[in-house]
Amino acid sequence: MKAVIQRVTSASVKVDHEIIGQIDEGLLVLLGAAKGDTEMDTDYMVEKIPHLRIFSDDEGKMNRSLIDTGGQLLVVSQFTLLGDTHRGRRPGFDQAAPPDQARHLYDLTMAKFREKGLFVQTGRFGSNMLVSLKNNGPVTLILDSRKGDSRKID
Repeated sequence: MKAVIQRVTSASVKVDHEIIGQIDEGLLVLLGAAKGDTEMDTDYMVEKIPHLRIFSDDEGKMNRSLIDTGGQLLVVSQFTLLGDTHRGRRPGFDQAAPPDQARHLYDLTMAKFREKGLFVQTGRFGSNMLVSLKNNGPVTLILDSRKGDSRKID
C-alpha cells in the first residue's frame, strides 16, 4: 500500500457537491492499494501512520504523534498513487489492486484505525471526489508498506 500523508489544520472531501468527510487538526491520508497487498500491509499503515511524530511539541519540534495530539484522520482512497509514469505521457495503472481487492483492503484499514479508537472520516471508494485541505507546515510524507520490513515498526 502507498500513502501520502499531509498534516492539516482542516480537510474535507465532497462527492456530488456534498461534504461526506471532514476533520479539524490531524492527518489527511491518500491511500492506494497495490496488486499483491495483504492484511500485513494494512497492519503496517495502521501502526505507522498514527504514531508518526510529525506534530509540534511545546518547543516547536516535530515530536508528537496523532495519538499524542488527539488529532483526527481523513482517509481517501486513491488508486492513482500506483500510477506508473515511466513510459509515455499517460500513466499506467497495472500495479493498482483490482477494485474489489482494493475496497476490501481500504475498508479493513478503516476498521483497524477505528479499533484503535481514532476519529476517522473517509471519502467514498471509487467516486470522483473533491478534496480540500489546509496543509500545516507544509508537512507531506509518503509511505510504502513494501519498503523495509512491514512486520517491524520502529
